[in-house]
Amino acid sequence: MYKGHRIGPDRFDRGQIKIYIILLPIAIFMLLPLVFIFCHAFKPMEELFAFPPKFYVVNPTFKNFSNLMQSARTAGIPLSKYVFNSLFVTIIVVAANVIISTMAGFALSKMEFKLRDGIFNLNQAALMFVPAAVMIPRYLIINTLQITNTYWAHILPLLAAPVSLFLIKQFIDGVPNALLEAASIDGATPLRIYWKVIIPLVKPAIATGMILSFQQVWGYLDSSNLYVNTDGMKTLAFYMSTLANANNAVAGQGIAAAASLIMFIPNLILFIVVQKDVMNTMASSGIK
Repeated sequence: MYKGHRIGPDRFDRGQIKIYIILLPIAIFMLLPLVFIFCHAFKPMEELFAFPPKFYVVNPTFKNFSNLMQSARTAGIPLSKYVFNSLFVTIIVVAANVIISTMAGFALSKMEFKLRDGIFNLNQAALMFVPAAVMIPRYLIINTLQITNTYWAHILPLLAAPVSLFLIKQFIDGVPNALLEAASIDGATPLRIYWKVIIPLVKPAIATGMILSFQQVWGYLDSSNLYVNTDGMKTLAFYMSTLANANNAVAGQGIAAAASLIMFIPNLILFIVVQKDVMNTMASSGIK
Protein backbone atom coordinates (compact mmCIF):
# COMPACT_ATOMS: atom_id res chain seq x y z
CA MET A 1 0.00 0.00 0.00
CA TYR A 2 1.16 3.52 -0.81
CA LYS A 3 2.45 5.08 2.41
CA GLY A 4 3.63 8.43 1.09
CA HIS A 5 7.00 10.00 1.78
CA ARG A 6 8.56 9.63 5.20
CA ILE A 7 10.79 12.30 6.72
CA GLY A 8 13.64 11.40 9.05
CA PRO A 9 14.72 8.07 10.55
CA ASP A 10 12.47 5.94 12.77
CA ARG A 11 14.74 6.03 15.83
CA PHE A 12 17.46 8.17 17.39
CA ASP A 13 21.07 7.49 16.49
CA ARG A 14 24.22 8.98 17.98
CA GLY A 15 25.29 10.12 14.55
CA GLN A 16 22.38 12.56 14.58
CA ILE A 17 23.84 14.57 17.49
CA LYS A 18 25.88 16.82 15.19
CA ILE A 19 22.71 17.50 13.17
CA TYR A 20 20.80 18.49 16.31
CA ILE A 21 23.66 20.77 17.36
CA ILE A 22 23.23 22.68 14.11
CA LEU A 23 19.43 22.60 13.88
CA LEU A 24 18.56 23.36 17.51
CA PRO A 25 19.84 26.97 17.49
CA ILE A 26 18.10 27.55 14.15
CA ALA A 27 14.82 26.17 15.55
CA ILE A 28 15.09 28.37 18.64
CA PHE A 29 15.80 31.41 16.47
CA MET A 30 12.72 30.68 14.32
CA LEU A 31 10.56 30.32 17.44
CA LEU A 32 11.44 33.80 18.66
CA PRO A 33 8.73 35.59 16.59
CA LEU A 34 6.09 33.26 18.07
CA VAL A 35 7.32 33.96 21.58
CA PHE A 36 7.29 37.69 20.89
CA ILE A 37 3.67 37.64 19.65
CA PHE A 38 2.49 35.89 22.82
CA CYS A 39 4.56 38.10 25.12
CA HIS A 40 3.54 41.29 23.34
CA ALA A 41 -0.17 40.59 23.82
CA PHE A 42 0.24 40.37 27.61
CA LYS A 43 2.46 43.42 28.08
CA PRO A 44 1.13 46.29 30.21
CA MET A 45 1.20 49.79 28.74
CA GLU A 46 4.52 50.74 30.30
CA GLU A 47 6.20 47.73 28.69
CA LEU A 48 4.53 48.27 25.32
CA PHE A 49 6.07 51.75 25.15
CA ALA A 50 9.31 50.95 26.96
CA PHE A 51 12.58 52.10 25.41
CA PRO A 52 14.61 50.18 24.59
CA PRO A 53 11.83 47.73 23.71
CA LYS A 54 11.55 44.59 25.83
CA PHE A 55 11.31 41.21 24.08
CA TYR A 56 9.78 39.30 26.99
CA VAL A 57 6.90 40.41 29.20
CA VAL A 58 7.93 41.13 32.80
CA ASN A 59 4.55 41.82 34.41
CA PRO A 60 1.93 39.99 32.30
CA THR A 61 -1.62 41.33 32.33
CA PHE A 62 -4.97 40.47 30.75
CA LYS A 63 -5.98 44.14 30.51
CA ASN A 64 -5.36 44.26 26.77
CA PHE A 65 -7.90 41.49 26.27
CA SER A 66 -10.41 43.08 28.64
CA ASN A 67 -10.07 46.35 26.72
CA LEU A 68 -10.63 44.41 23.51
CA MET A 69 -13.84 42.86 24.84
CA GLN A 70 -15.04 46.24 26.11
CA SER A 71 -14.38 47.81 22.73
CA ALA A 72 -16.35 45.03 21.06
CA ARG A 73 -19.33 45.55 23.38
CA THR A 74 -19.49 49.27 22.58
CA ALA A 75 -19.29 48.74 18.81
CA GLY A 76 -22.40 49.06 16.71
CA ILE A 77 -21.96 45.59 15.21
CA PRO A 78 -21.63 42.62 17.61
CA LEU A 79 -18.28 40.86 17.57
CA SER A 80 -20.13 37.59 16.94
CA LYS A 81 -21.25 38.93 13.55
CA TYR A 82 -17.66 39.52 12.45
CA VAL A 83 -16.69 36.07 13.72
CA PHE A 84 -19.57 34.46 11.82
CA ASN A 85 -18.66 36.28 8.60
CA SER A 86 -15.02 35.17 8.83
CA LEU A 87 -15.88 31.56 9.68
CA PHE A 88 -18.49 31.31 6.93
CA VAL A 89 -16.22 32.79 4.25
CA THR A 90 -13.22 30.76 5.42
CA ILE A 91 -15.08 27.43 5.40
CA ILE A 92 -16.56 28.05 1.95
CA VAL A 93 -13.28 29.21 0.40
CA VAL A 94 -11.15 26.44 1.92
CA ALA A 95 -13.64 23.74 0.85
CA ALA A 96 -13.89 25.20 -2.66
CA ASN A 97 -10.10 25.48 -2.96
CA VAL A 98 -9.66 21.82 -1.98
CA ILE A 99 -12.29 20.62 -4.48
CA ILE A 100 -11.03 22.78 -7.34
CA SER A 101 -7.33 22.10 -6.71
CA THR A 102 -7.70 18.32 -6.36
CA MET A 103 -9.94 17.98 -9.42
CA ALA A 104 -7.75 20.24 -11.54
CA GLY A 105 -4.58 18.58 -10.23
CA PHE A 106 -5.95 15.13 -11.12
CA ALA A 107 -6.89 16.27 -14.63
CA LEU A 108 -3.60 18.06 -15.28
CA SER A 109 -1.51 15.18 -13.93
CA LYS A 110 -3.22 12.01 -15.13
CA MET A 111 -5.47 12.93 -18.06
CA GLU A 112 -4.51 13.60 -21.66
CA PHE A 113 -6.25 16.50 -23.39
CA LYS A 114 -5.42 19.47 -25.56
CA LEU A 115 -3.95 22.57 -23.92
CA ARG A 116 -3.13 20.62 -20.75
CA ASP A 117 0.40 22.00 -20.56
CA GLY A 118 -0.82 25.46 -21.52
CA ILE A 119 -3.35 25.51 -18.68
CA PHE A 120 -0.73 24.42 -16.17
CA ASN A 121 1.69 27.07 -17.45
CA LEU A 122 -1.08 29.63 -17.05
CA ASN A 123 -1.45 28.55 -13.44
CA GLN A 124 2.30 28.98 -12.98
CA ALA A 125 2.13 32.45 -14.49
CA ALA A 126 -0.59 33.38 -12.00
CA LEU A 127 1.94 32.87 -9.20
CA MET A 128 3.82 35.94 -10.39
CA PHE A 129 0.94 38.39 -9.91
CA VAL A 130 0.92 40.27 -6.62
CA PRO A 131 -2.49 41.21 -5.15
CA ALA A 132 -2.05 44.88 -6.07
CA ALA A 133 -1.75 43.96 -9.77
CA VAL A 134 -5.19 42.33 -9.87
CA MET A 135 -6.98 44.71 -7.50
CA ILE A 136 -8.65 46.82 -10.19
CA PRO A 137 -9.66 43.86 -12.44
CA ARG A 138 -11.18 42.13 -9.42
CA TYR A 139 -13.16 45.22 -8.49
CA LEU A 140 -14.45 45.61 -12.06
CA ILE A 141 -15.55 41.98 -12.17
CA ILE A 142 -17.29 42.14 -8.80
CA ASN A 143 -18.97 45.41 -9.67
CA THR A 144 -20.09 44.05 -13.06
CA LEU A 145 -21.56 40.95 -11.42
CA GLN A 146 -23.32 43.22 -8.88
CA ILE A 147 -22.20 41.19 -5.89
CA THR A 148 -20.76 44.03 -3.82
CA ASN A 149 -21.84 43.97 -0.16
CA THR A 150 -22.48 40.23 -0.35
CA TYR A 151 -20.62 37.14 0.80
CA TRP A 152 -19.70 36.47 -2.82
CA ALA A 153 -17.54 39.60 -2.77
CA HIS A 154 -15.44 37.87 -0.08
CA ILE A 155 -15.49 34.42 -1.67
CA LEU A 156 -15.04 34.98 -5.42
CA PRO A 157 -11.60 36.70 -5.35
CA LEU A 158 -10.15 33.83 -3.29
CA LEU A 159 -11.48 30.83 -5.21
CA ALA A 160 -8.36 30.56 -7.36
CA ALA A 161 -5.44 28.98 -5.49
CA PRO A 162 -2.44 28.60 -7.86
CA VAL A 163 -0.02 27.52 -5.12
CA SER A 164 -2.36 24.80 -3.83
CA LEU A 165 -2.97 23.54 -7.35
CA PHE A 166 0.76 23.36 -8.03
CA LEU A 167 1.53 21.42 -4.84
CA ILE A 168 -1.38 19.01 -5.24
CA LYS A 169 -0.57 18.40 -8.91
CA GLN A 170 3.05 17.65 -8.02
CA PHE A 171 1.90 15.20 -5.36
CA ILE A 172 -0.50 13.45 -7.75
CA ASP A 173 2.36 13.05 -10.22
CA GLY A 174 3.87 10.61 -7.71
CA VAL A 175 0.81 8.32 -7.75
CA PRO A 176 1.67 5.27 -9.94
CA ASN A 177 -0.20 5.20 -13.24
CA ALA A 178 -0.50 1.41 -12.90
CA LEU A 179 -2.73 1.92 -9.87
CA LEU A 180 -5.12 4.10 -11.85
CA GLU A 181 -5.05 1.71 -14.80
CA ALA A 182 -5.95 -1.19 -12.53
CA ALA A 183 -8.90 0.75 -11.15
CA SER A 184 -9.99 1.62 -14.68
CA ILE A 185 -9.81 -2.02 -15.76
CA ASP A 186 -12.02 -2.92 -12.81
CA GLY A 187 -14.65 -0.56 -14.24
CA ALA A 188 -14.05 2.55 -12.16
CA THR A 189 -15.04 5.82 -13.79
CA PRO A 190 -12.69 8.85 -13.67
CA LEU A 191 -14.87 10.38 -10.97
CA ARG A 192 -14.71 7.20 -8.87
CA ILE A 193 -10.93 6.98 -9.38
CA TYR A 194 -10.66 10.58 -8.22
CA TRP A 195 -12.74 9.95 -5.09
CA LYS A 196 -11.60 6.45 -4.12
CA VAL A 197 -7.96 6.46 -5.25
CA ILE A 198 -6.59 9.97 -5.66
CA ILE A 199 -8.16 11.64 -2.62
CA PRO A 200 -6.95 9.03 -0.06
CA LEU A 201 -3.42 9.10 -1.52
CA VAL A 202 -3.00 12.88 -1.57
CA LYS A 203 -4.30 13.71 1.90
CA PRO A 204 -0.96 15.33 2.87
CA ALA A 205 -1.20 17.65 -0.13
CA ILE A 206 -4.82 18.42 0.70
CA ALA A 207 -3.80 19.35 4.25
CA THR A 208 -1.16 21.70 2.87
CA GLY A 209 -3.67 23.27 0.49
CA MET A 210 -6.08 23.75 3.37
CA ILE A 211 -3.57 25.57 5.55
CA LEU A 212 -2.46 27.79 2.66
CA SER A 213 -6.05 28.67 1.83
CA PHE A 214 -6.90 29.26 5.47
CA GLN A 215 -3.96 31.63 5.96
CA GLN A 216 -4.94 33.56 2.86
CA VAL A 217 -8.62 34.03 3.64
CA TRP A 218 -8.44 34.37 7.44
CA GLY A 219 -6.41 37.56 7.32
CA TYR A 220 -7.69 38.87 3.98
CA LEU A 221 -8.61 42.57 4.14
CA ASP A 222 -9.07 43.66 0.53
CA SER A 223 -12.63 42.39 0.22
CA SER A 224 -13.79 44.30 3.32
CA ASN A 225 -11.88 47.41 2.27
CA LEU A 226 -12.78 47.50 -1.42
CA TYR A 227 -15.86 45.42 -2.15
CA VAL A 228 -17.99 45.71 1.01
CA ASN A 229 -19.40 48.94 2.41
CA THR A 230 -21.86 47.46 4.91
CA ASP A 231 -20.28 47.04 8.34
CA GLY A 232 -22.35 43.94 9.06
CA MET A 233 -20.77 42.17 6.06
CA LYS A 234 -17.15 42.82 6.98
CA THR A 235 -14.84 40.17 8.45
CA LEU A 236 -13.13 39.72 11.79
CA ALA A 237 -9.73 40.53 10.25
CA PHE A 238 -11.02 43.94 9.15
CA TYR A 239 -12.53 44.66 12.55
CA MET A 240 -9.33 43.70 14.34
CA SER A 241 -7.26 45.89 12.01
CA THR A 242 -9.34 48.96 12.91
CA LEU A 243 -9.09 48.61 16.69
CA ALA A 244 -5.82 50.50 17.06
CA ASN A 245 -7.22 53.48 15.17
CA ALA A 246 -10.65 53.36 16.79
CA ASN A 247 -9.18 53.87 20.26
CA ASN A 248 -6.70 56.38 21.62
CA ALA A 249 -3.08 55.88 20.64
CA VAL A 250 -2.06 54.36 23.99
CA ALA A 251 -4.91 51.94 24.69
CA GLY A 252 -5.19 51.11 21.00
CA GLN A 253 -1.72 49.59 20.91
CA GLY A 254 -2.56 47.13 23.68
CA ILE A 255 -5.82 46.20 21.97
CA ALA A 256 -3.99 45.75 18.67
CA ALA A 257 -1.46 43.44 20.35
CA ALA A 258 -4.26 41.30 21.80
CA ALA A 259 -6.07 41.28 18.46
CA SER A 260 -2.91 40.14 16.66
CA LEU A 261 -2.58 37.16 18.98
CA ILE A 262 -6.25 36.21 18.52
CA MET A 263 -5.87 36.34 14.74
CA PHE A 264 -2.64 34.33 14.89
CA ILE A 265 -3.77 31.48 17.16
CA PRO A 266 -6.08 29.72 14.60
CA ASN A 267 -3.20 29.62 12.10
CA LEU A 268 -0.89 28.13 14.72
CA ILE A 269 -3.42 25.50 15.81
CA LEU A 270 -4.15 24.47 12.24
CA PHE A 271 -0.45 24.15 11.41
CA ILE A 272 0.24 22.08 14.54
CA VAL A 273 -2.60 19.69 13.63
CA VAL A 274 -1.49 19.14 10.03
CA GLN A 275 2.26 19.82 10.28
CA LYS A 276 3.23 16.22 9.47
CA ASP A 277 1.18 16.23 6.28
CA VAL A 278 2.55 19.65 5.36
CA MET A 279 6.14 18.46 5.66
CA ASN A 280 5.38 15.33 3.63
CA THR A 281 3.92 17.46 0.86
CA MET A 282 6.91 19.80 0.79
CA ALA A 283 9.25 16.80 0.59
CA SER A 284 7.27 15.27 -2.26
CA SER A 285 7.07 18.47 -4.32
CA GLY A 286 10.72 19.26 -3.66
CA ILE A 287 11.97 15.87 -4.83
CA LYS A 288 10.39 16.28 -8.27
